[in-house]
Amino acid sequence: MHGDVIYMTSPQDPPEKKFRAGVSFLKGRMPGPARQLINEARVDYATNEVYFYWLLAMVSGRTRHELTKDEAAQLRDRRAIMRLSGDDPWRDGVRIIDRLLESAGKAEEDIRVVVKDLDALREPQRSLILDHLELYLDGPIEDHLWHLALTKAKTEQMADDRKDRIWKFFHPAPKAPERRAPKPPDTSLATRAQALTATVVLVMATAHLGYLILQSGRILTMLAYVLGLGGAYVGAPNAADWRFRVVRRRAKDREYLGLKSEAGLGSFAKKAENRIDHYYAIYLPPGVDRDSWMARTTGIRRSLRDEIASVYGGMRIGVERLAWLIRHRASEAGARHRRGTLWSYREELATPGPTKALAILGLLALASGGGWAVVSAVPVEPLPAIGTILLLLISGWVGSRAWLHIILERRRYAADETESDQTYKGDLAALARWRAKMADKPRDEEMAGWLDCDRKALLDEALRHYRLTMSHVIAHAFIEAPARSSARARLQGGPWRYKRYQLLVFLITQEGVRQLTVTLDFMNGTFHDRQRLNYRFETVAAVRVSQSDNDERVFQLSLVNGDEISVEVSSGMEELQQGEVPGAVSKVSLDAAGLPHTLHVLEGIAAEGKRWVEQQELRTGNLAAALNDAE
Repeated sequence: MHGDVIYMTSPQDPPEKKFRAGVSFLKGRMPGPARQLINEARVDYATNEVYFYWLLAMVSGRTRHELTKDEAAQLRDRRAIMRLSGDDPWRDGVRIIDRLLESAGKAEEDIRVVVKDLDALREPQRSLILDHLELYLDGPIEDHLWHLALTKAKTEQMADDRKDRIWKFFHPAPKAPERRAPKPPDTSLATRAQALTATVVLVMATAHLGYLILQSGRILTMLAYVLGLGGAYVGAPNAADWRFRVVRRRAKDREYLGLKSEAGLGSFAKKAENRIDHYYAIYLPPGVDRDSWMARTTGIRRSLRDEIASVYGGMRIGVERLAWLIRHRASEAGARHRRGTLWSYREELATPGPTKALAILGLLALASGGGWAVVSAVPVEPLPAIGTILLLLISGWVGSRAWLHIILERRRYAADETESDQTYKGDLAALARWRAKMADKPRDEEMAGWLDCDRKALLDEALRHYRLTMSHVIAHAFIEAPARSSARARLQGGPWRYKRYQLLVFLITQEGVRQLTVTLDFMNGTFHDRQRLNYRFETVAAVRVSQSDNDERVFQLSLVNGDEISVEVSSGMEELQQGEVPGAVSKVSLDAAGLPHTLHVLEGIAAEGKRWVEQQELRTGNLAAALNDAE
């Protein structure tokens, strides 16, 4: 679900905002809420543009006899209601709509001028008229407008890079990356106390040992004492660095080889693992066998799963919002493999030869020089020397262990922070690239426009198959239902859009109902799995829409022979976002699916049969005459 708010309004909003929301609904092929909002705004916000959209909303998505008495009266008195001013393209559009409404039922020679003026009308007014007057007009003008609308639909069906952009609508807004905080240094107060106490004792014992050696007056012993101190000074830090590199490499090996796992496999972790495996299999380095690559990256993938589970698992977000991050990490792993740096940490953490040499030589100097100095100090004052030596050994052992632990933890934390910062910066750069790629995500009105083009293409196919023209069709209706297990997305306050649809078109003719059902691949604009069905009016037994407790709506058309046409027009819970009210999403989704008009047509047939067709023609003719007489 996208957070765009073009469909959200409140009673406190100014008229202009309500009007703009109504226009968005109209362009999104939801004339019901569009009529309500534009009509409310028209009272206090009267412009030529408002009147243009008001007329379109009044007639969009329905036939003449679907108007209420008040709406029919408003259309009849439209010239008295509208206070047009100035001269602009919107006023030209209003004039064309007005003349098109007058042309209903007139002979072909009487409509040529208005058709010519419609062709000369500017955009977007011309396209909007063609999009929304499809059902309302009849007679020769209907055929003319249908021809223009079909030509426009064929031109725009795959326009504006539909195939390259439409998939972006179904991708959720990416979740910004979170910096993974490294584990703080594990240095307890007791460890720091041990290090400090042992260091003080060690310094005092070393100083006392030096005092005893000075008392002996032996130059060689003094030199051995200095050699021991120098060995400790050189050997200890190099030995600590060597130890850190070994420990760090072992930890990375456990991570990369899959020997370490921090997160339990909850539902979020399992979903993350599935997406990780999917993208690692896609971003396969050239020349590498898939099974070999997956085996080689087992630990890397498991480590990424654990990271995602620990950092994002408690945020209650879907894994799809992190798909961009997983793709980035998978792509980066493949790129590192191509550069030969996938396992580069082993070289980076390999201990340099000089470090090893200095550590070994320093510790040897400490052992040899210190040992000589200790042995030489005992004869000077045996008891104090032995006590000092014991303190040296104990404090040295305790202090070295404590300080080594502190140093390793500090360096581990610093290395983790550096690695985390580098990863975070890389993730931010990847997010910026992904957002730039998603910048041309289709607007909802574009999605509705492409879907409307698909509907017109399907209607044209049905007309050609049954060898009919639009004026020969008494009425036609659509149902747009989600195909089974189809991915979906929507804007806040807007209808669900699907990757795959089940489209039904009903053609009402003098002989009966012609029905064509197809599966629409909305991503590519192609039709599949066509099914045709013909039935007479008297065979229609009932038409209804059933609603379950979880807001699932099913359209059902029953025939007298027991056959039933059943279509799930909305599935599952509404999944409301902040600010949405229960029922609103279902209402606009059903309106966008064309269900109100379809139910009006088929319920009339189910109730009256052939007589409905006759009355339909009579009602349409009488209403057109009444509107024209009022002119």
